[in-house]
Amino acid sequence: MSFLNLSGKTFFIQGVANKKSVAYVTAKTILAEGAICVFAVQKDEQMAAIKILFPDSQVIVCDVSKKEDISRLPELIKTPIHGYLHSLAFADFSEGVKPFHETKREHYLEAAQISAFSFTEVTNALGDLLVEGASIATISISSTRATAYGYLGPIKAMLEASVPFLAKSLSEKKIRVNAIGAGPLKTSASAGIPDYVDNYLYSEELTLRKENLHTQEVANTAAFLLSDRSSGINATTLIVDAGMSANYFDQTIVKGFIRNRE
Repeated sequence: MSFLNLSGKTFFIQGVANKKSVAYVTAKTILAEGAICVFAVQKDEQMAAIKILFPDSQVIVCDVSKKEDISRLPELIKTPIHGYLHSLAFADFSEGVKPFHETKREHYLEAAQISAFSFTEVTNALGDLLVEGASIATISISSTRATAYGYLGPIKAMLEASVPFLAKSLSEKKIRVNAIGAGPLKTSASAGIPDYVDNYLYSEELTLRKENLHTQEVANTAAFLLSDRSSGINATTLIVDAGMSANYFDQTIVKGFIRNRE
């Protein structure tokens, strides 16, 4: 038996976009441990691509912006679920990052539904499919106060704030709920954030090891949280950022800034 003890257990995975996504790497990690995965994609046209990536797994469509898609999850899955990974994030930056007070209502509400409230709604829809002792995890960001994320920052804060409330409301079934606050990653979703590449390169200098976070490192944390080995962790956001959040005043960067001002 492997350390994570995932063999034969079924996990519901939302958010596989491509091979760079956290959900993809997490799924590959737990499948290698003998787990079974059921995948949900947002659109019909995504199914074929995910089927190629995971030919032996069930793939269903669940557009979390539609109530009816979420409500029919039990009839589509029809199997006990030992864990659920929510790795969805969306914000409309087609007009660039505007001052926060100029955020459009329709953009904010759409992003809030997909990126945050869908976690609660899908968890509720899974209902009796979630076995006693199941583990649920969502992917957030290392700092929801990082204003470079635009209005997605407050929405991720909303997502994280829901974690302890979900954990409390599911506690009778001993279901755990946690979030991962991931540092900047090289993913396709991140690439849609204006100026993200510059921020990504800068964040690498802030990590203590001078090497940016790898998606596999976040996936490893997700696999651990989904397993029984993390049974003592609940209602928590784990920061996984290679020490970046402890190094804002890195002296190499500070001195470089001073030199540029001279």
